[in-house]
Amino acid sequence: MGITVLVNAGPWLAVPPPGYGGIENVVAALVPELRKRGVRVVLATVGTSTLPVDERIGVFDDGQFAQLQCPFNRVMGVAAAHLHRVVTELRRRDDITLVHDHQEAFGPTVLGALGRDAPPVLHTLHWDLGKHPALYGSIEGGGGLWVNGVSFAQLARAPRALRALSVGHVHLSTPLAVDAERRPAPRKGDHLVVLGRVTRYKGQDVAARIAHRTGRDVVLAGPVGPCHRPCEVAGADGDNPDVRYWRDDVQPLVDGDRVRWMGTVAGAARDELVASAAAALFPIDWDEPGGTAVVESLALGTPVVGYRRGCLPELVEHGRTGLLVDPGDEDALAAAVDVAGRLDPGECRREAARRFTPARMAERYLRLYDKVLTRAGRAPVSAATVPAG
Repeated sequence: MGITVLVNAGPWLAVPPPGYGGIENVVAALVPELRKRGVRVVLATVGTSTLPVDERIGVFDDGQFAQLQCPFNRVMGVAAAHLHRVVTELRRRDDITLVHDHQEAFGPTVLGALGRDAPPVLHTLHWDLGKHPALYGSIEGGGGLWVNGVSFAQLARAPRALRALSVGHVHLSTPLAVDAERRPAPRKGDHLVVLGRVTRYKGQDVAARIAHRTGRDVVLAGPVGPCHRPCEVAGADGDNPDVRYWRDDVQPLVDGDRVRWMGTVAGAARDELVASAAAALFPIDWDEPGGTAVVESLALGTPVVGYRRGCLPELVEHGRTGLLVDPGDEDALAAAVDVAGRLDPGECRREAARRFTPARMAERYLRLYDKVLTRAGRAPVSAATVPAG
């Protein structure tokens, strides 16, 4: 008999997401690999999710991402309603072996409070651990909750209480890394690309300034708040912090020529945009915990140029798969852009195929499931799963 894992993806986006959606893309990459290894998966998500699973539960017909940055008194019921559905499911059945939770803040607090009366919980930390100091500084597992990071650097900065619950870290993956070294190399253009939600800590304003000072075209690809297309942003809520950042700091630098914003780009169009770029820029203004866009860029054979902080030094080999400079040094970042064109895209693809495939991520998570179940006094996963084949 196999094991059953309830994977809580949260109520914000479908799995897989229609475009932007880092956490949901991680879940979409992980779940098929778990199922190949004999794990039954119950996915807690929204109704528009299309990922094949054994069971699906949820409350909302569609993702609630547009609500995510609304005032707390308007949005707090979304996360609560979703977790209430998850807890109700756990209470009514006894076949769930383990919960793998991906829902920020509400997930570890609500599921952790169930204690030993519920299945053990592994909560994956996808975000900046400085965001909730009162929570992460005093969190207790109660004998039923453990956590993992998505990089070593992320956990190294975690509060002591959170580190005490850690069972390790697992780097993110991308399906693009599968056989990446065997794909034909696309013809490279001269443009630079910035992948990800347009928000202050991603540094799109820095990338735009570099474009104008170096004469290199930069393409920004990602949503602005709830806006996935340029035509939507004019009427967007000005109280949304991402919309304010766009209007105040980025839009004045976007001329449609040297700097372009394409909105959300997905699928083959996204892959072509990145694979043909001379480099992917990551002028991050925070300690990036996981770096989904980083591993995607490497898998597509595009060197990474960014600030040396967060998880980037763990994912990028300086001088081989990218170039990293001191945080905040725009002069050095601009100089690195020119050097990046001399790096071998094949090295990027080979590194991604070696380190960042979904299969590798799944094997690491199965080992963490073993740790969690052992600490909870349950039978380990390895006794109930089968090798992928």
